[in-house]
Amino acid sequence: MARTAELKRTTGETDILVKIDIDGTGKSNISTGIGFFDHMLTALSKHSGMDLDISCKGDLYVDAHHSVEDVGIALGQAFAQAMGDKKGIVRYGCARCPLDEALGDAVIDISGRPFIVFDCKFTADKCGEMDTQLFEEFFRSFAFNAGITLHISSPYGINDHHKAEAMFKSLARAIRQAAAIDERFKDQVISTKGVL
Repeated sequence: MARTAELKRTTGETDILVKIDIDGTGKSNISTGIGFFDHMLTALSKHSGMDLDISCKGDLYVDAHHSVEDVGIALGQAFAQAMGDKKGIVRYGCARCPLDEALGDAVIDISGRPFIVFDCKFTADKCGEMDTQLFEEFFRSFAFNAGITLHISSPYGINDHHKAEAMFKSLARAIRQAAAIDERFKDQVISTKGVL
């Protein structure tokens, strides 16, 4: 069964369309109006193997906050929808990705229990035109709407671009691992409860 979803989300602040294919080949078409965010979402698609189409028209005349948070919400909801009943998934994933001097760590559980621990210290206010505070906002809104437990960090690094990108890539690789189907358990949900 295809693990795909299409979701439209419109508010007074943003108009978003997300299409996702969990079992894609990392193709993406991203347009949020925030160049650095587009770069990060493209990396998320490429390194997870998910095909992502994301368009967002937001109130960027205010700032990027609403667009980044709402894309996280919409992408998380689409991810949860595409994952379906989660039968056969590996469920847990972890990845460490370096980018030059910076390291990104991500550990996830596609559990249905949303939670986030975020740990990264940025030294600048912005990467491109994106506020560095908004990385945590994106990860939180994605995790809570996807129904995943996410621990994500950059324990060290100097360049904020590198730290952010290393975290997105580590999340991508953790998703790729956790969302994969384990053929031994393809008709089961990996939980003592029997549901996720």
